[in-house]
Amino acid sequence: MSNDYLFTSESVSEGHPDKICDRISDTVVDLMLEKYPEARVACETMVSTNRTIIAGEYRLPNGMEISNNEIEKHVRKAVQDIGYEQENYHWEKMNFECYLHSQSENIALGVDQSGNKDEGAGDQGLMFGFACDETDDFMPAPIHYSHKILKEMSILRHANKNSFLLPDSKSQITLQYRNGKPVKAASIVVSTQHVKGCSQEDIKDMVRSVLEKILPKGWMCPEDEFYVNPTGIFEIGGPDGDAGLTGRKIIVDTYGGAAPHGGGAFSGKDPTKVDRSAAYLTRYLAKNVVAAKIASRCTIQIAYAIGISKPLSLYVNTDGTGIIEDTKIASILNNLVDMSPRGIREHLKLNKPIYVPTSAYGHFGRNPDEGLEGSFSWEKTDLVNSIIKESGI
Repeated sequence: MSNDYLFTSESVSEGHPDKICDRISDTVVDLMLEKYPEARVACETMVSTNRTIIAGEYRLPNGMEISNNEIEKHVRKAVQDIGYEQENYHWEKMNFECYLHSQSENIALGVDQSGNKDEGAGDQGLMFGFACDETDDFMPAPIHYSHKILKEMSILRHANKNSFLLPDSKSQITLQYRNGKPVKAASIVVSTQHVKGCSQEDIKDMVRSVLEKILPKGWMCPEDEFYVNPTGIFEIGGPDGDAGLTGRKIIVDTYGGAAPHGGGAFSGKDPTKVDRSAAYLTRYLAKNVVAAKIASRCTIQIAYAIGISKPLSLYVNTDGTGIIEDTKIASILNNLVDMSPRGIREHLKLNKPIYVPTSAYGHFGRNPDEGLEGSFSWEKTDLVNSIIKESGI
């Protein structure tokens, strides 16, 4: 593979239709976990013009219930927090439908701990984690900056009620790599919903000021490769412009396409679902490997079978950057962390209502406790000293 290339990643804001759905689904997860830390939840959301629908399953202890009215209250508050008070999608006026039901007993039998049987995985599947030394948060640079652009725009929007910015927006950045390292932006695309009659030049100037704050000095792309609202107008957005679904932005949620993805979405799932918890684990392990300077890049895959506690496989690939063999790294990690579903939940303290902050701007590359105490525990680098010791370097 050439060391000189262009690579592109995108991000979407919390007001993008799919991200509204992720926010709502994780709001339901947090509501359930707040009531009962061992709750089982799988919540899917769909939004369209003035309509929000949730469906899925959950399980609480016998005698414990959450009313549809309470769920609806939290869902409407989530939409309000994002900022939707538009004519065709309004937190207070939208039609809301709830189709949550009790979890299948067949699934429960396979997952529950009983007798000598440890808690099993909530489904079969394979999950990937990744880390690299391109940025301070050990994330690929394109997705790192794509997120930062929209997060800064969100801060500006929420800070000014009279802002011409509206909730729905997208960013995309193409970085030029030389000798395998990012050196500058080759092109930047930002599309943002705005109030009617707003000057497109004003929007472009605002985005430019955000980029000047976010990007390293000298990284700005050429002016003719700087695109803001390329269609010329973006007044109709959010669920009125396009329907949204939970879990449809899994590449935005992870590494921007710079690393493999197992295929399972995260939002709306409690931590017994390895789609979520094991993806967090593999990121945690990969980040600690790179933070320990054992490698400059690290991809980790893990696989499970439904109802079975032990992983079926653990794969480590450092793309030739490791200073010890990949198989030895895998052995070290196996010795340091219990990778059963229960072991993951306990090690990373995942049975808490910590998931709403993950629903926008990526599940990885965040600061531990960012937005909520106990969140992003998988971003800690507390294994570094142990990895160094076990590696013998």
